[in-house]
Amino acid sequence: MHFSRRARTLEMSEISDAEKVRIASDFIKHAPPGEFNEVFNSVRMLMNNDDLLKDKCITAVSQYNIGQFVPVKLDGVPKQTLITSHNDLGNGRFYDEVSKKSFKYDHVRKEASDLQPHTTSTNNIDEQWRVALQKELDAYVDSYYLKTGTGVVFVKNGVFVVCIESHQFQPKNFTNGRIRSEWTIPVGDGKSGQQDLKGSIHAQVHYYEDGNVQLFSSKEPVVKVNVSADFEKTAQEVFRVISEEENKYQKSLLENYSNMSEHTFRALRRQLPVTRAKMDWNKAHTYRIGQEMK
Repeated sequence: MHFSRRARTLEMSEISDAEKVRIASDFIKHAPPGEFNEVFNSVRMLMNNDDLLKDKCITAVSQYNIGQFVPVKLDGVPKQTLITSHNDLGNGRFYDEVSKKSFKYDHVRKEASDLQPHTTSTNNIDEQWRVALQKELDAYVDSYYLKTGTGVVFVKNGVFVVCIESHQFQPKNFTNGRIRSEWTIPVGDGKSGQQDLKGSIHAQVHYYEDGNVQLFSSKEPVVKVNVSADFEKTAQEVFRVISEEENKYQKSLLENYSNMSEHTFRALRRQLPVTRAKMDWNKAHTYRIGQEMK
């Protein structure tokens, strides 16, 4: 059922502010990739209260950006960085591991400002690990994601985390999608030999031409990787394994698509109409469909 804008606004005005915030926040946090602005503007129209939206729903907006690994361009910095929980300084500020700068981030406009130098407590060994891993990550992202992705190595308290984001927004073709992954790298603790490489991969695609279909897919692989004191050799091994796992994941998605097309969707189709007789399309003009429906 379709409602007018005035009817929807009146409907929202009949519930409490707390319930409005809950509903609006839920819409915002589940916005499809590439369609945040459309969802936000629709929520704004429904709430009809900019002060309430700004004061109470900004948390949902920041959670969305952080969870989606939204990329951001910093002035004077060649490569983009990501908005994640790993570089969150609080109070709307984040930092870039590569350029060693912090910045203020506007979650609604998705813009960075007020760049300042940022120093971390990372020791020399951790920094060597980070540089080696970032070098291999840059090469991997440029090759594997055909320069549509962004990857950053974060290090905090001796823990190394790789975050990767790639998206394709094609509103003219009624489709948008994003894939992101996070990997905890087992280096920096001085241990050698086979260690656990833990990952988390998420894909979300929205197709909305003559319909509304969304795909949500995720996987949390745990694989072994050979770790040694050699920074470059270990970094190469890490991203060889990550490449294998992400390839497996994407191949499994393609196999699922094929299976759905050949089996699942076919099973949903009615083999025969309710009359239990096949339609003779050559005689379609002689059928009295309206009368049959009566």
